[in-house]
Amino acid sequence: MMSSFDAVSLEVFRRQLDGIAEEMGRTLIRSAYSPNIKERRDASSALFDPDGRLIAQAEHIPVHLGAMPDAVEAVIDAQSDPEATYLVNDPYHGGSHLPDVTVVGAIFVAETHVGYGAIRAHWADIGGPTPGGLAGGARTIFEEGMRVPPTPIADGDQLREAPIELLLSNVRNPRQRRADLMAQLGALRVGNRRLESVVETHGIDRLLAAYDAVIDYSARRTTDAIEAIQNGTYHGIDYLEGDGFSNEPIPIELTVAVEDDKIEVDFDGTADQVPGNLNAPPAVAKSAVYFMLRCITDPDIPSNHGCYQSVDISIPAGSLLDPNPPAAVGGGNVETSQRIVDVLLDALRQAVSSLPAHGQGTMNNLIIGFEGEHTYYETIGGGAGATETADGTDGVHVGMTNTRNTPIEALERAYPVLVERYGLRTGSGGRGRHRGGTGIERTMRVEAPATVSILSERRRLGPPGVAGGKPGRVGENRIDDDPVGSKVTVRVEAGTQISILTPGGGGYGAPSPE
Repeated sequence: MMSSFDAVSLEVFRRQLDGIAEEMGRTLIRSAYSPNIKERRDASSALFDPDGRLIAQAEHIPVHLGAMPDAVEAVIDAQSDPEATYLVNDPYHGGSHLPDVTVVGAIFVAETHVGYGAIRAHWADIGGPTPGGLAGGARTIFEEGMRVPPTPIADGDQLREAPIELLLSNVRNPRQRRADLMAQLGALRVGNRRLESVVETHGIDRLLAAYDAVIDYSARRTTDAIEAIQNGTYHGIDYLEGDGFSNEPIPIELTVAVEDDKIEVDFDGTADQVPGNLNAPPAVAKSAVYFMLRCITDPDIPSNHGCYQSVDISIPAGSLLDPNPPAAVGGGNVETSQRIVDVLLDALRQAVSSLPAHGQGTMNNLIIGFEGEHTYYETIGGGAGATETADGTDGVHVGMTNTRNTPIEALERAYPVLVERYGLRTGSGGRGRHRGGTGIERTMRVEAPATVSILSERRRLGPPGVAGGKPGRVGENRIDDDPVGSKVTVRVEAGTQISILTPGGGGYGAPSPE
């Protein structure tokens, strides 16, 4: 296949396909209704070939790198109507956690199946006993919200109202959820039209051949990058700070074996599944591995199926990263994924010395559900790890998340809250030759009774430094100035103040004597 594509034509196709994925994402963001998608951009978009291989993925959320292909694979396996558009969020059938709702639609041009479009968006609520679907008190997935296996919801532009109404009747603020779903479907249609334009210009056979060509190109560049890494076996271990039911540390352990152009990651030694919601489906662990692979190779390599052909991942069945149903998994996608990245950093730093110190290592999830169906959800940034050449970045998302913040104006317009403080947390970055990035303090007062859930990490042990650098300061959660745990759900009255102080990043290199 490669012989029919010179460097210029291959780059044209690669950029066209990437552009379609990016435009799908922009369409969703512009047309979505909820602040979580419109402002925070907690969503991802991608194109797949007719066999379900990832062809192009917009640079949105890293934790979706491995999870989106699993969702498409689940839809393909479940298809009874190949031309229907499907919805799925079930972590045991292609999803990551229940709030991440994915729509997958086959793309046909002149009656020929040329691929799939996929749009994943984090819904602010997915039903269940507590708003947001991420409450720390869940012991089973049945307590986390509405669980949907691959289900057809549309035929072309014609909606199948029955399954949509069934879903919306089980979530808070169904009007907003419907609007976001329509935005997802609209983004799929944009991808369909743009792929039709490519076919009009180049023809179907040329497009299908281009799929193979861009995958081969990514695979070749990735294997070249892996061959540049020193062969060896590298070990890492770190811990989650309890699952909400117990404060016992939960180990995540792995071994990375690099041999020539292959990488094997074995999670043997990782804890068994836990009673709380920090369990994660294998797609989340795969996403973390793929993210780190992107970090240690050229970021200009197109993100597609070819990038990951040289990686083998082994996860013990029944473990934290491959739990048996009906284990709760809501926090696995947002918190366990971050710790996997930390462990991979420690392991791979033994082979790639330029890797940074640890960033904040948490997403600091805050969910506030108000009477009247409104649910506010946000992940809050913190400090990035310092590098061997520079201080860590202040007040950013790190690791497996890449969202923005909700602007104060948008937050106060959408919800009954008053933001009293939002700024950098001075002095929270770890000291070092280069200091870690500074965390954030976000304080707000609710103006109506609410249910507040906080799901966070790095509240007992700060993000470690590297090469003599000091750890970043631990995070803190407060309600009316009273410290609360890292994983709590509480009912509060109007006027209650909620503060999230996020961790700083680790420092790099021994600090100068004071």
